[in-house]
Amino acid sequence: MKRFFTQFGFVAICSALMLVGSHAQAARQLPSAGEKQHSKKTVAKARVVKKFVPARVAAAPKVPSFGQLAGLHGSHDPLDLKSSVAFVVDQDTQEVLLRKNELAVLPIASITKLMTGLLISESKLPMDEMITITQDDVDLEKGSSSRLRVGTELSRGELLHLALMSSENRAANALGRSYPGGLPVFVSLMNARAKMLGMMDTSYAEPTGLSSKNQSSARDLATLVNFAYGDPTLRELSTSTGYQVAVGHRTLQYNNTNRLVKNPSWDIGLQKTGYITEAGQCLVMQAKVAGRKLIMVFLDSAGKFSRIADAERVKRWVESIPAPAAAIKAVPVAGISVSEQQVAAN
Repeated sequence: MKRFFTQFGFVAICSALMLVGSHAQAARQLPSAGEKQHSKKTVAKARVVKKFVPARVAAAPKVPSFGQLAGLHGSHDPLDLKSSVAFVVDQDTQEVLLRKNELAVLPIASITKLMTGLLISESKLPMDEMITITQDDVDLEKGSSSRLRVGTELSRGELLHLALMSSENRAANALGRSYPGGLPVFVSLMNARAKMLGMMDTSYAEPTGLSSKNQSSARDLATLVNFAYGDPTLRELSTSTGYQVAVGHRTLQYNNTNRLVKNPSWDIGLQKTGYITEAGQCLVMQAKVAGRKLIMVFLDSAGKFSRIADAERVKRWVESIPAPAAAIKAVPVAGISVSEQQVAAN
């Protein structure tokens, strides 16, 4: 019996010690008052989701146009035009109604396609001949996009329509590339045709206008517009409001880059728009205003819609004055008579 109690006492003591030890361990695991407060702060911090604030990225500096580099935007005119270069002439009488830096030689962007279209129209090549868009027609200079994928087949007439109406670069390049003799011959003919027309300030490097080496003056471009207006094909295609082409199983809708052709208050006989950074926004047109056939040239316009706004300003001005209009002259920057060499030097 004594032995039993001895054994029982030993077991009880061990059990008591184990119970005390477990309570001590539990006590160590329980946070103190200070630890509880710290834990609450930690949870609160964890619940706070920091708002993501993207790092400010410095905007790339705007690349100035050649006209801006030459200081042409310092010129003023009575109509407060946003184009640094403007030239408006009566097509019938050759009376100059407005001039503003019209001899400045600047990049002309897609106004180039007017000469491209003239050569194609005069070539009498078959307009139904199919031409395939190739990798050579892809713009590697400016990286401009196109819905005419490599491998697309369109007729010469369709390509000409898209080049003149929608300023499609791959279409224009394909027209020059597929010309007998290829691009070198075609570009040579572009320059020769310009000289034949008396466009002595004009030079072409390729048929799209993506190159800033395609340059001319407003006076030269007025000469080109005047001559191109005599071509019924150029008149029709350049003023077309919209055109659809079938490409495989798809039908692509193209629209005119000049929204004025849809404006019922305008009577436009021929037009072409253009834009690259070096040239600014450009526009040439033949339009009937107040009973007069006018040729308008606007180069190096500063804003996206300013070339259209400048054309509207000229239209309202011509409509407000009796014919024949007294010619007005913009006040040029002192000593400015920008040649191609001067512009390139800047």
